[in-house]
Amino acid sequence: MRSVRTLTAVDSHTEGMPTRVITGGVGVIPGDTMAQRRLHFVEHLDHLRRFLVNEPRGHAAMSGAILQPPTRPDADWGVLYIEVSGCLPMCGHGTIGVVTVLVETGMVTVTEPETVVRLDTPAGLVEARAVVRDGRAESVTIENVPSFTTRQDAVVEVPGLGQVRYDMAYGGNFYAILPIADLGIPFDRAEKDRMLAAGLDIMAAIDATDRPVHPLDPAISGCKHVQLTAPGEAGSDSRNAMVVHPGWFDRSPCGTGTSARLAQLHGRGELALGVDHVNESLLGTRFTGRLVRAERVGDVDAVVPTITGRAWITGMAQYLLDPTDPFPEGFVL
Repeated sequence: MRSVRTLTAVDSHTEGMPTRVITGGVGVIPGDTMAQRRLHFVEHLDHLRRFLVNEPRGHAAMSGAILQPPTRPDADWGVLYIEVSGCLPMCGHGTIGVVTVLVETGMVTVTEPETVVRLDTPAGLVEARAVVRDGRAESVTIENVPSFTTRQDAVVEVPGLGQVRYDMAYGGNFYAILPIADLGIPFDRAEKDRMLAAGLDIMAAIDATDRPVHPLDPAISGCKHVQLTAPGEAGSDSRNAMVVHPGWFDRSPCGTGTSARLAQLHGRGELALGVDHVNESLLGTRFTGRLVRAERVGDVDAVVPTITGRAWITGMAQYLLDPTDPFPEGFVL
């Protein structure tokens, strides 16, 4: 067996969505903050992302997280989030997966019934609280970054769909949010091809005409997510089909997407602080969100959400690169 690269990982899934947690083999990425490390990774190390998320080691909906030493004294670990669409500022399902891995592998000091883990992310400090019983993280609640709405009832012209009305909200990434009924598509997994095509066309049209930019960090920009919403059922408050660039669905309800959804509902006067909101994925899995306080992000009114979900470890691995492998960065088919 020969390898010119060896990365160690603990694989997990959060309510159906994978998180490949890279525990070794990358080294310390240059940068004084995790935001700077993210930019360095994007410019110089993106081949590592492609190596991990592309086939044959990954798949079309692969997601992961790279552990790093923190850049701030109040954090336990630093994290960079990767997926097939790129290197994200923040990832809610990924954070739940990371915390579950850290707790169940003993990479943080574990206390029962609750273990607090603080993560240094490119979007800011994220605090997570794991409910722990017999060493098992039964659920994880994350306090996400301040979330806010940047557009209400915006209209974009989309080829084949005409004028589409949407809200734009931020929950760690930017999300265009609109009722799926407005597109005349049933909320049904059998309609996934129509959902996916519509979502990709909408995000492309938005980025071409009204690309969102974070008010404090211009490096966080662009719409790579479209959240097609439907009314909740059987105990959920809302459902969503989360279309993600370049062409896949989030299997989980999406942590940052749920945060953006809560901010959108709050901005419309439909969700108060301190009220639980259960958001359901296209797969039928659920996150529980709650807005805990109001804040400001620059000149923008924002709210701070918590998201609660579950993750399960699915495997441990060493990912290798044989020097004769014809696909050193994997491939996309």
